Amino acid sequence: RNISKHPPHKIILEMSTAEEATVNPDGSTTFENEPPVDENMGEEGFQEAVMEKTGIDPAFYLLGAVVLFVIAYFVINSMRKKDENDGDDFFASLDTEKFNLKLPSEVDEYYKIKEKCESAGWEPGSKPATPQEAANGPHRVMAQALMKRAIADIPILQHIQKESPGMNKLYSQSMCSEKQWRAYQKAEALVSAEVDEVRRESDQIEPGWSQMIWRQAMQYHQMLKQRHEQEAKAVEAAAAAKNAAPEKKKTPEELAKEKEIAAEKAAQELLKQEEKEKGQDKAFTGTTKL
Repeated sequence: RNISKHPPHKIILEMSTAEEATVNPDGSTTFENEPPVDENMGEEGFQEAVMEKTGIDPAFYLLGAVVLFVIAYFVINSMRKKDENDGDDFFASLDTEKFNLKLPSEVDEYYKIKEKCESAGWEPGSKPATPQEAANGPHRVMAQALMKRAIADIPILQHIQKESPGMNKLYSQSMCSEKQWRAYQKAEALVSAEVDEVRRESDQIEPGWSQMIWRQAMQYHQMLKQRHEQEAKAVEAAAAAKNAAPEKKKTPEELAKEKEIAAEKAAQELLKQEEKEKGQDKAFTGTTKL
């Protein structure tokens, strides 16, 4: 590399790239092909120069990353909420099933019997005229049908009485959904209306009976329940005893005795058959002689 003589304030270097560099007195180097830099360009001018060179502002990369993060966050959050809502709906549907109550068929049966009795001349609130009518007349038939209806209502009545404290507590503490609460209220209203209706019907059959009919229905229900349980236990006990009883095996002596009896019986049958055949032969011989 040859260094030519130049004035003391400038030294020109010949580079391998065929570019000449000038070393300034302050130690900086300037290339001949380098575009001039404006000292008054400032920060904005520098950023514009960088943008012209690169084409994309780095801030756009940062902004794009933030937008992608926000989109991913909302997508994940919405999916999580959907899963939670689906789970809540599933468990809510399970809880509301226990309040999907229906009145027993005895309710419709009672109204059919009532319609027949009214067609036969019975009037609500009327009393039987004779003891015979009281024992077998429409008054007796109506009373039996209504008591049967009340007994059939006892299970749903007990169910609502059992669930009522817990549901009211959960609702007061905002620990149950609106769907569950509405299902409970609907079931409670159904049972409450049925209780009042049975009381009204009982007073039409026998004035004052409404004060006792539900207590009587509860007693009869318990009696029938105990009877059914006793019968079921008796059936289970009989089946268990039958399965547990070992099959009695016969001894060799008993088997020999049975064979002997069977042989004697067979011999007697043969003798009878022979005598029968001899009798037939004699009768046949007599007829031929004639």
